[in-house]
Amino acid sequence: MFIQTEDTPNPLTLKFLPGKAVMTSGTADFANQETAERSPLAHRLFDVAEVEGVFLGSDFVSVTKSETGDWQLMKPAILGVIMEHFIAGRPVIESDGEAAEESFGEADAEVVGQIKELLDTRVRPAVAQDGGDIVFRSYQDGIVHLTMQGACQGCPSSTMTLKMGIENLLKHYIPEVVEVRPVM
Repeated sequence: MFIQTEDTPNPLTLKFLPGKAVMTSGTADFANQETAERSPLAHRLFDVAEVEGVFLGSDFVSVTKSETGDWQLMKPAILGVIMEHFIAGRPVIESDGEAAEESFGEADAEVVGQIKELLDTRVRPAVAQDGGDIVFRSYQDGIVHLTMQGACQGCPSSTMTLKMGIENLLKHYIPEVVEVRPVM
């Protein structure tokens, strides 16, 4: 098994591509070992010293290290965990997590549908290329709240992506959108 690695715009996050499906649907973001209980893969990755975050995408695993972590030391251990997991044929996720909480008024359902469609077709594929994801959280009074996950979370360019990229895209296609804000 050959696992490729790619840098991401976030210097604290590396993207690992095992050459096979990681998540069959959706994504999963884990901030620590306790939240990773439902994912044997993510749980094991947190055993590697200095791992501070694990994000599972359709065909990749993004790992975020601490400020003091050294990729030269961590990368072989992470590659070993990923390789051993897939060779053993273990599940990536054992149970579905709680669905992300969404909030919007019934009258805004059509606008929210348009927002989600643009996010799914134009934004999420591009963000996945960088090892992350963006999830819709709420819409009220023209303000869209999104959560950035994986490599996008804490990335130096995430504010620029959110404001200059996503906000401009949504405002262009959906006149009701006046602003996009991050949810931490």
